Amino acid sequence: MEPRTVAAIGAALALAVLLAVWHFWAGRPSEVRAPERETPTASAPAPVRAPAVLPPPAVAPGAAPAVVRPGGAGGAVVVDVSGKVWHPGVQRLPAGSRVADALEAAGGARPGVDLTGLNRARILTDGEQIVVGAPQPTGAPNGQAGLGGSGALPPPPGAPPAPGVPAGRGKAVPSSPVSLNAATAEQLATLPGIGPALARHIIDYRTEHGGFRSVDELRQVHGIGARRFGELRSLVQP
Repeated sequence: MEPRTVAAIGAALALAVLLAVWHFWAGRPSEVRAPERETPTASAPAPVRAPAVLPPPAVAPGAAPAVVRPGGAGGAVVVDVSGKVWHPGVQRLPAGSRVADALEAAGGARPGVDLTGLNRARILTDGEQIVVGAPQPTGAPNGQAGLGGSGALPPPPGAPPAPGVPAGRGKAVPSSPVSLNAATAEQLATLPGIGPALARHIIDYRTEHGGFRSVDELRQVHGIGARRFGELRSLVQP
């Protein structure tokens, strides 16, 4: 064979060997890495800030806390100071003022005025009236000022009448005669000398006899004597 032919055959064989090696190398199994899983990162919510809490105002040791009280415009109270003071009239004072402050604003009490029944430490309320030197009846509770008078207190319910006062005379005299045929037991009991029991006797007599035809029939009711009839005669009518 000619050298040229041998060279061509050798080149072809070498090329075939190279193709076989490449085909073997390309067909071998190879490791394939799985793609990395990307986890979505959730954005954290913005922190919620709590509202700022202001500390309470400092109170000096021994001082009483301030108390908000209703008053007039601008935190003031308007009171009327009358009676035995030097400058009576309407006074405008800061809220939380006391009776003593109102007296001072009115020039103070006149000499010789008794302030025993006046609570000068009481806190004022808007629109009130302070009467200085008002008369106090005997036995008035807590030193309250009264409207004058003898000062005698009425007897408690059920108490016996005072010595020298006839029974039943403490009642007020009716302005008009009471009807014996139409009055209720309560209305009859308002008459002098008539109590609940005697009022019931009058109603029983009225029911039994068909009513009163004259005031003189009242004398027939059990419990009404000549003296009591004389007191009632001008206060009743049939």
